[in-house]
Amino acid sequence: MAYPGRLHGALMAGERIRVTGIVQGVGFRPTVWRLAHDCGIRGQVWNDAPGVLIHAWGDSRSLQDFVRRLEDEQPPLARIEQVIRETLSEQEIGPADFQITTSEEGEVHTSVAADAATCPECLAEVLDPTNRRYRYPFTNCTHCGPRLSIISSIPYDRAGTSMAVFPMCSRCRAEYENPADRRFHAQPNACADCGPRVWLEKANGEAVADGDHIDAIETAARLIREGRIVAIKGIGGIHLACDAGNEEAVNRLRQRKHRYHKAFALMAADTGMISRYAEVAEEEAGLLLSRAAPIVVLQRSGVPLPRSVAPGQATLGFMLPYTPLHHLLMQNMTRPIVLTSGNRSDEPQTISNQAALQRLGQIADYYLLHDRDIVNRVDDSVLRMADKQPRYLRRARGYAPQPILLPDSFASGPGILAMGGELKNTFCLLQGGRAVLSQHMGDLEDAQTYQDYRHNLQLYRQLFDFRPGAVVVDKHPDYLSTSLGRCIAAEKGVPLIEVQHHHAHISACMAEHGLPLDTKKVLGVAMDGLGFG
Repeated sequence: MAYPGRLHGALMAGERIRVTGIVQGVGFRPTVWRLAHDCGIRGQVWNDAPGVLIHAWGDSRSLQDFVRRLEDEQPPLARIEQVIRETLSEQEIGPADFQITTSEEGEVHTSVAADAATCPECLAEVLDPTNRRYRYPFTNCTHCGPRLSIISSIPYDRAGTSMAVFPMCSRCRAEYENPADRRFHAQPNACADCGPRVWLEKANGEAVADGDHIDAIETAARLIREGRIVAIKGIGGIHLACDAGNEEAVNRLRQRKHRYHKAFALMAADTGMISRYAEVAEEEAGLLLSRAAPIVVLQRSGVPLPRSVAPGQATLGFMLPYTPLHHLLMQNMTRPIVLTSGNRSDEPQTISNQAALQRLGQIADYYLLHDRDIVNRVDDSVLRMADKQPRYLRRARGYAPQPILLPDSFASGPGILAMGGELKNTFCLLQGGRAVLSQHMGDLEDAQTYQDYRHNLQLYRQLFDFRPGAVVVDKHPDYLSTSLGRCIAAEKGVPLIEVQHHHAHISACMAEHGLPLDTKKVLGVAMDGLGFG
């Protein structure tokens, strides 16, 4: 039926509200639903290809308040890029209340959220003995948990993730279908009755039991305290862990991993534990506690850790637990652990159980594994503060594939696929004034890294419905990224643009500082050892 001309005694208006950005799979529609009820708005909300679409009816003040609160109270993992409001015609009709309706047919191509650290609400459940998710290491909701690391196809729903093999139990299904629940349409939603499981085994594949009760995480923590090296499967990859205060264990890990000089990453239970070993300013604590939960490079201070943790360095790279599994592990640790990528030096991080057992057999003494597949390798991000601003040393888990918004002058023009260099590779999709950077992948001269690179190129082009109007490559003719870029440009019949390596560094620096395309010439100094020309 058509709505009456007045609502609550005030003149009624109808609006079509288009919201773009990271607004799918992050609890955005339930937030819209809740705010609409709070503001007395009638209508509906649904996902479609560009993002989220809302049809809303109410008096002008209620509509204004609704949109304002939508921008102010968006879910933690959401990122609104644009809100476009249009008046609906008087002939438009809608429901008598506010509803979440079925998504429009067709593939969804909006931004995919990054993997996010455990939210306070989920952590509280994991630590609550009366909660049904007590000590469940895969607890998550729409505010936290795996995203990029588990997705294999679009649209982003459970069937297109590695959670497809875990049918939800009745209680999880009820949460998933309830718009008032924070797990409404949380695709990785699970519990101990229906979700992934974790186990501990020896390097020879033998299961490890601790008395009459198998508690894999507690036993793993005890083994680390005893000086053992344990491979631990996380969100985006498998790590190698040992007691950071045990110099013999750290040196043994270095010898087995063939990583003789580079600093190891560390995990601490909380910022209080970190502050015993390093200086933690307010801004650095904010980074550590953020939903991205990166490794943050900090100045050494206080209680010394073995020099073998970071040889010759005056700094230490710390992170905090970012999954329930890591929180439960660190509950049983009195000092930090080394948590470095599960690989031999210069190889990509291991992500599958089988590969871990094969490739880490001469490194790890034990394996803490689980049966939720990691679809996409996502290394830990590394940042440090400089001039009170966070600077990315490695942009991956927690940040990729979140788009970087560029100045308005970048909005027009064809989509550009930038293939990246040979070393420490990332690639970039540039479209509509947004730069989508892939996660850090590493050196393409390694066959497994190059395979990972090609996998991610295909995934990102699918996730973002990206059709390049031009392909940009490094001028160096022998780079694998350059050779592949030439093939893609020829296959798609689009221009190939060659860019000198050091020029690209300066251009990236300009983009980082938000300079528009019509900026006057700048003088840039690139202190880099490689580059053709």
